[in-house]
Amino acid sequence: MSEVVNDKKIFSLLEVTSSIRKTISERYQRLFWVKAEMNKLNHYSYSGHCYPELVEKVNGKVVAQMRASLWKEDFIRINENFIRTIKEPLKDGITIVFTATINFDPVHGLSLRIIDVDPVFALGELEREKLETIEKLRAEGIFRLNKSLTMPLLPKRIAVISVETSKGYSDFLNVIDNNPSGYKFFCYLFPALLQGDRSVDSIISQLNRVRTLQKHFDVVAIIRGGGGDVGLSSYNNFNLASAIARFPIPVLTGIGHSTNETVAELVAFKNAITPTELADYLIQKLNDFSIPLQRAERLLVDKSKRILAEQRSKFLNTIRHFRSATTNSLITGKVKMQGITKGISQNSYFLMRRCADQRSELLRQLNRSVIAFANNQQVRLNNTEKTINIMDPVHVIRRGFTITTVNGKVVKSSSSVSVGDQLNTTTADGMIISTVTKP
Repeated sequence: MSEVVNDKKIFSLLEVTSSIRKTISERYQRLFWVKAEMNKLNHYSYSGHCYPELVEKVNGKVVAQMRASLWKEDFIRINENFIRTIKEPLKDGITIVFTATINFDPVHGLSLRIIDVDPVFALGELEREKLETIEKLRAEGIFRLNKSLTMPLLPKRIAVISVETSKGYSDFLNVIDNNPSGYKFFCYLFPALLQGDRSVDSIISQLNRVRTLQKHFDVVAIIRGGGGDVGLSSYNNFNLASAIARFPIPVLTGIGHSTNETVAELVAFKNAITPTELADYLIQKLNDFSIPLQRAERLLVDKSKRILAEQRSKFLNTIRHFRSATTNSLITGKVKMQGITKGISQNSYFLMRRCADQRSELLRQLNRSVIAFANNQQVRLNNTEKTINIMDPVHVIRRGFTITTVNGKVVKSSSSVSVGDQLNTTTADGMIISTVTKP
């Protein structure tokens, strides 16, 4: 009961909260269908109870928030229904439609008690997010950006984004490493979370790592094992889909489900339903190159053998023709030689006689030429001797000329002697010696 103090009616806090609880219980007696985003499930394993945090957002801003309770028995029933219907448990970060009662507790305040959750609505919310992401990608003009890239002729260097313990990753490696053609692939794992609240940031982080090493890889493969559609909600996220669409080398996906494609798969260069199918796709790319190459190799070998056989046949024919022509030429030459030999035998006597006559005539002509040359040289020698005798100094002196020398040298000019020099003058009958007194 309230009390009056100084003309003021005062209620205790318990009275206020009890009044609120009574008003709410009388006003909200039936169940209500409510739609909200379950920001956190807050499941406590030791008690089995859950205390979800419910929010509503407008343009990314929280406009309403309330606590809720989900008791153990209700949680087990709802979770089993989720797993049976959409192959995924109740989890954080999804928008749900649920039935609840409105409760007010004097200690814990206002909250909703969740009685049931519609799992089908969760699938509808995923589809809505998917359509919104696709529309935004198309508006930015990047929806088909990765698909427009060119696949390398031999995609053998693969950057794999997956979980090392994933069965899908194990299946992928098993097919790649044991392909019947014996092709060698290089696969390098970039480990990432593939589902849950942190999966988007984890995959984008590893894509950024691959981008810094892109020259070492031909393609990126995002590989995940099987799972339900709620577990695929990360792959409808705009940020992840945008990162894949803008990636500079082809992105391949094999995230292990057979229902409608997620946005990440739609924007990827190639989407395979399972990791095994993705491995088969890569092997087939090498087959597409190898099989025509092997066929061309066989054709080349066969054609080379045919050409060699044809050339060998032509060569043997040429040898036969050459041998035949050579034999005919030798026979013809032999006949001609025999005719020439016979002609020589008949004319040899006359030829030898003619040669002897020519030899005798040549000897006579040579003898006459030698005698004429000797006579001519004798006449020239006699004329030269006469000229020398005429120029002899003795004969010159006899004609009244003298020769004067000084110091053994002939005096040709008065300037060549000096006062006191002794001169020797040779005459026809003796020598005169004189001394120069005046030059």
